[in-house]
This record gives sequence, C-alpha cells and structure tokens, in this order.
Amino acid sequence: MQKKLIALAVASLASGAALAQTNVTIYGVVDAGYVYSSGSAGPGMGTNTFSGIASGIAAGPRLGFKGEEALGNGLKAVFTLEYALNIDGNYGIGNNGADGSLNARQQFVGLSSDKLGTVALGRQYAPGFNAAARNDALDATDMSIQSSLSALSNSTITPNSPARFDNSITYTSATYSGFTGSAIYGFGEAGVTNSTSDNGKFGLGGNYANGPVNVDLVYQSRQKVVTTIGGGTVPVITGNGKDVNEWYVGGNYDFKVVKAFASYQALNNKNATSGEVNDSNLWTLGVSAPVGPGTLALSYGKLSLDKKNASDGDSWGAGTMYTYPLSKRTAVYAAYSYFSNDNNSLASQAIIVPGGVGAIGESNYTVGGGLVHSF
Repeated sequence: MQKKLIALAVASLASGAALAQTNVTIYGVVDAGYVYSSGSAGPGMGTNTFSGIASGIAAGPRLGFKGEEALGNGLKAVFTLEYALNIDGNYGIGNNGADGSLNARQQFVGLSSDKLGTVALGRQYAPGFNAAARNDALDATDMSIQSSLSALSNSTITPNSPARFDNSITYTSATYSGFTGSAIYGFGEAGVTNSTSDNGKFGLGGNYANGPVNVDLVYQSRQKVVTTIGGGTVPVITGNGKDVNEWYVGGNYDFKVVKAFASYQALNNKNATSGEVNDSNLWTLGVSAPVGPGTLALSYGKLSLDKKNASDGDSWGAGTMYTYPLSKRTAVYAAYSYFSNDNNSLASQAIIVPGGVGAIGESNYTVGGGLVHSF
C-alpha cells in the first residue's frame, strides 16, 4: 500500500512538472452594438426594417484557449480551442442560436518549429480567411463590403465561416524575407462507400509582408462536390461530383498618411445547372487613414454573377467605419453600409448584420455603432 502511495505521489509530481512547462492563454473578444437596417422588400411588398442590438459588428465575439509546450530541439506542441459567442441573447459558449448547436471557430492541435513551420490537425482557417481580412479596409467586420459580397457568392475566400475547413491538416511555413506559405486539405469524409476525395477541400496561400507592403495570393477548391452547399438566400451549388474552384489576389500599401487596399477574386462552379451561378467575380477597393486618435475607413466592392443559361446579375456595395480607441483593448465604433442588387441578382439580401433586409432589384442600408473589448 505504501509503495502505491509513493508511486501516485511521484506520478502527481511528474504531471505537475509537465503542466508547469505548458503555457496556456485564455483570450477573447466581446462586441455588441445597436443596428438599424432598412431596404425595400420589392414592388408592392413594403419595406424590410430591423432595429435592435447585434453581436459582432466590428469583431466576432469569442472565447479561446491556446497553448504551447516546449519539446526540445526547437520543437513545440501547440493547440487552439476557440468558440463563438452571441452575447445579445441567452446563448451559451459556442452556441449562436436557439437550436443549441456548437459553433467552433477553430479547434486544432499541432507541432511547430521556428525553422520548419507548423503542422496542425482539426478545424482550421483556410488561407483565404486571413488574406481576405488583411486586404480589406473594413477588416473582417460584419459591415465589410467584401465580407457580405463574398458570402453572397458562396465563396470560401471570405472572412466568414465557409473559410474554416473541418477535418483538415495544415502546413504553415516559417517566414523567410517576408514570405510565408500555407496549405490546407480538409477531408470530405463522405462515407465508406464514396471516394476519399468526395467533398474534400484544399487551399494554397502565399503572403508577402515587408515594411509597408502586403500581398496575398490564394487558390482554394472544393473537390467532387456530391451534396448541396448553401441554400436559402445563398446561391445553391447542386453537387454532381464536379469541382468548385476559386482564386484571389489582394494587397495593401501603407503610405503612412493613408493606407490603400485592393482585391480581386473569382469562382468557377463546374456543378452549376441552368439558372445557377457557374462563375462569379468580386473586386474591392478601400482606404483607411488616422483621423484624430481613431481610424476612418472607406470601402467599395462589386460582385458579378454569371448564371448558366440565364441573365447575369450584379450587386455592389459601399461602406465606412470609424473606430475610436478608449484604451489598448477597448474601442467604440460607428459604421454605415449601402448595397444595391440588380433585377437579375440571386442576392435577396446583401447585409450580414442583421440579415434578411435586402431584396432582388432593390437597395438597402445599415447604420450602427457599438463597443468592442478584447482580452
């Protein structure tokens, strides 16, 4: 009995020593504000209007845990567990709706080396997520023009949830002279009777950041799509075993007095049937500049939808946001965005916050302001 107690004590000490070598950080973002949105519902249909409190206008609320453990010879184990929050309602961690579903932003574990880069497994960002956020004057906010229009085109090169791949393995290189490469493959896991590549996703990204210059190149693909992707107000991709391919180029240059942004991306859906979108093109321009202690940003973007055997459609949007820091971690903000859909657009709404306001052939706008705190 005494030997067992000694063994347990030794094991406990060993476990405590290992735990002491693991650095774990708890972090998060809390963001909420007031939003007013209005737009015509269509001829004879009146006006769609929303007025209320919304979460995540400037930054998606989240609670995360990340850590690393040194393994020796420059190698370390790393992990991240990050979950979405919806703070304006009675929802729990990772629960963005009343259905109780989990909304994990990131969940992965991996090995990292300062010289060789990082390999990780889990639910992770594809290269298009960070590229889209880096090269947008309105960042990855819900008031961002690129964010809304890329969601309407059913793109995975977006700062929204489609840019997070489940069941994925990633590699991110070390940075050499400002250049960083990244790759991701998400296994489709369609079932034992299907091809191992059905519904698989992969992406390649290259980022060059040196001084005032930032440039991103991205290619992403959904392979052998065999299920329907999207639905509702989003263009539907009916799976028939063909690929959906996307590419993106974006950049920004900091002139000190003003920072300029630009991006262009395209999507080709080989699954499209008559009336569905088989190609889309989205370009954006923007600037940001210090105004007083805060930052003022302006952005414009246009989405063109090429429908198979049907008339093409367009949507465009413009927006602005002013962010005023109260401290290093807390800021207040005010934003405005305007969208216009033509009569052939498939986009029946073009605003992510609050959603459901716009209509085909009509314009809509949103104005809002709030408070964001990070910890």
